[in-house]
Amino acid sequence: MNRYFNGVKTAFLLALMAAVIMLIGLWLGGTQGLVIAFVIALGMNAFSYWNSGSLAIRAMKARPVTEAEQPTMYRIVQNLAMQQGEPMPQLYLSPTMAPNAFATGRNPQNAKVCCTEGILQLLDERELRGVLAHELAHVYNRDILIASVAATMAAVIMFVAQFAWLLPIGGDRDRGNIIGSLALMILGPIAASLIQFAISRSREYQADQSGAEYTGDPMALASALRKLEQGTQAAPLRPEPELETASALMIANPFRASGMTKLFSTHPPTADRVARLEEMAGYR
Repeated sequence: MNRYFNGVKTAFLLALMAAVIMLIGLWLGGTQGLVIAFVIALGMNAFSYWNSGSLAIRAMKARPVTEAEQPTMYRIVQNLAMQQGEPMPQLYLSPTMAPNAFATGRNPQNAKVCCTEGILQLLDERELRGVLAHELAHVYNRDILIASVAATMAAVIMFVAQFAWLLPIGGDRDRGNIIGSLALMILGPIAASLIQFAISRSREYQADQSGAEYTGDPMALASALRKLEQGTQAAPLRPEPELETASALMIANPFRASGMTKLFSTHPPTADRVARLEEMAGYR
C-alpha cells in the first residue's frame, strides 16, 4: 500500500510542477520564453543526470575499493545485487568521518555505491546491510531519473521567474502587472523548490520500503537511521556548494537542520521513516 501511495504521490507532484509551468506560460501569454527556458534547463540537467555519479564521488573525495579492502561491504552489496538479478555496482569509500552513504548512477549498469568511513565504524553489519539495501533501491527504482526530471521542471520555473520582470504579461508588455511579476519572482522559486523537495522525500520513503523488502529486516534500517541521525548531528558536513549538491543523494541529511530549513529538506524526518519501518515489521 505504501509503495502504491509513494508512486502516486510522486506522479502527482511531477504533474503539479508541470501544471505550474503551463500556468506560468498561459499567464505570460506566450511560449517562446518558456520553450527557451525548458531547453536550457533540459541541457543543464541532462549533463547533471549523466555526470551525477562522478560529481558526487568527487565532492566526497571518495575512491574505489576492492573486495580485499572492504570484504563486508562487498559481500553485502554483491548478495543484494544477485538477489535482485542486477549487476554488481562499483564500490567507493569516502575518507570523511561524517556517517553517511549514497548510491548514484543513471541505471543499474552504471551504479556506484559509496560509504563514508564514519558509517562503517558506526553501524554493525546488520544495520549496514539495511543501509546498502536502501541505496540499491534508489538505483533499481530509477530515482536518479525521477530527480532529474523534477530538477529540470524546477529549473524552468526558476529561470522564468528570474526574468519575469522583463517578460510581457498576457502578451502585452504595456499592460504588465507589476504585482504579478513580483509574485512570480518571489513565489515561483519557492513553490518549485518545495515540490522538488517533496518528490525527494517521497523517493526516500520508497527506498526505505524497497530496501527493507530486499533484506526482509525493516528494523535493521530503522536502527541504522536512529544512529545516523545522532551521528550526523555530532559530525555534520560543512554546507559547501559541491557537498550540498551531493547531500540529496545521501541516506541521511549530512547537515544540521533546524527551524524553517526543515521545510526545504530533501530528507523526511527520521522519526517518520522509523515509524513506517516499524509498521512494516508489525510493531504498530
